[in-house]
Amino acid sequence: MFGHDANLMLSLYRTHAAELRADAARDRLARSLPHRSARGWLHRRQHRTHTDEARH
Repeated sequence: MFGHDANLMLSLYRTHAAELRADAARDRLARSLPHRSARGWLHRRQHRTHTDEARH
């Protein structure tokens, strides 16, 4: 597949660079999205459970 070691190294470099760019894009997207509110039904249920345990 690779006729020369330089071609192999270049292919590895390009693959790694593409992975780094994809990671950076994912991180930028995660930072741009609004944070989810902690007031979901699951959080309220857990909060209620913790207060019930504190009463006993």
